[in-house]
Amino acid sequence: MPSNGALAYEVFIADPIPLSVPELVPNGDRRTFSPLSVTLIYGERDAVLVDPPMTSAQAEAVGEWIDASGRNLTHIFATHGHGDHWFTAGVLSERFGAQVVATTGTIRQMHHNVSIRAGFWDKFLPGQIPDTPVTAVTVPDNRFTLEDHDLVIIEAGHSDTDDTSVLHVPDLDLVVAGDVIYNGVHQFLVEAGQGGLDAWRRAIGIVEDLKPRRIVAGHKNKGLDDDATRSIHETRQYLDTAAELLLQHDSALGFFNAMLQRFPERLNPGALWGGAVALYS
Repeated sequence: MPSNGALAYEVFIADPIPLSVPELVPNGDRRTFSPLSVTLIYGERDAVLVDPPMTSAQAEAVGEWIDASGRNLTHIFATHGHGDHWFTAGVLSERFGAQVVATTGTIRQMHHNVSIRAGFWDKFLPGQIPDTPVTAVTVPDNRFTLEDHDLVIIEAGHSDTDDTSVLHVPDLDLVVAGDVIYNGVHQFLVEAGQGGLDAWRRAIGIVEDLKPRRIVAGHKNKGLDDDATRSIHETRQYLDTAAELLLQHDSALGFFNAMLQRFPERLNPGALWGGAVALYS
């Protein structure tokens, strides 16, 4: 419990959910969505939510979690435009009277993800996603406050998609990194072609330069801690290995198997398979 004006944070992990895809991953797994990290940063009275989840059921669980905190939710921040990091922002904003905040680039990507909902998101999760109005607004100088503590939005460019950002909480030595950093989960490489790996490495460097002690990754194995040094190293290592193996294999299956051999402990090989197919298409 924070006291004397201090901040704290907690992370809600929305467990993997099955996708409406009949084909199995080549290793025999069923296709699932990766676990999602939802972060609550809070003081004595108020709180800020980062990256609300995707489905109505997840929003209900997160809403109960926020209620249990006893805090007044003032803002909801989305790190980027992929729907799994904001589709329930409207539901939670209405429930708690919180303002939805994002960068100009993220808002642009939100509109894009709404435009592809029917052919992409709803195809994988039919009937599970609520209405998704884009209500996010920007804040001056990419800064807002929580009980007089600065929360700083840092634009990171392309990571696993375009126009991504992170939230820096200097008073906690914390970065809530969205999908710039992963933690024990296979990384989404679908948009990594045509220089995407190098751009993602630059985004990691932006986070590293903030010198955080703790990082909340957008997709996290809940059995792992939030150590910044480890998660930065492992995210970068995954991209370096992908670049190496792309030169060594001439098929999506060969690349997938080689990556799986290098990273056998990471969750959700289905995400890796989706990236492999996209990179070799």
